[in-house]
Amino acid sequence: MNPKAAMSSELRKLVEERVERTLKGIEDTLKRLLENEEISLKDLKEDIQSLEESFNLLSQKWDLEILYILFLKITCSFNELKKILDVNSRTLSDKLKSLKRYGYIERMVETGPPLRVKYTLTTKGRNTALLALPLLYYSSSSTLQK
Repeated sequence: MNPKAAMSSELRKLVEERVERTLKGIEDTLKRLLENEEISLKDLKEDIQSLEESFNLLSQKWDLEILYILFLKITCSFNELKKILDVNSRTLSDKLKSLKRYGYIERMVETGPPLRVKYTLTTKGRNTALLALPLLYYSSSSTLQK
């Protein structure tokens, strides 16, 4: 057996087990909150609707990719991001401004010469990247869908 394939299979199984455990925990918590009337269906609906703006932002092209690059590289310059993503400057600039406005990334200016701008994740951006990964994995995994 190919060691790389075996490790990949073991890793996939571990991820699936953890995602299933997390989903079960979320489901149990939500049921308990509803049963104990700590949250109403109306409140839950409003909470979900308030997440819509974030989902819309993160589902746009390049946004999650930017978060994952920054997650893996810790900090990245504008030109590094542009090169990795193979995106034009205007689009990247718009995406970075939007992610900064919503609190997912920080923009740090290093005085020059030359003037350098670096980007890094905020705690919100880091946590979003971590939370989105299982969601993306789960939605694309045929083994978890029953």
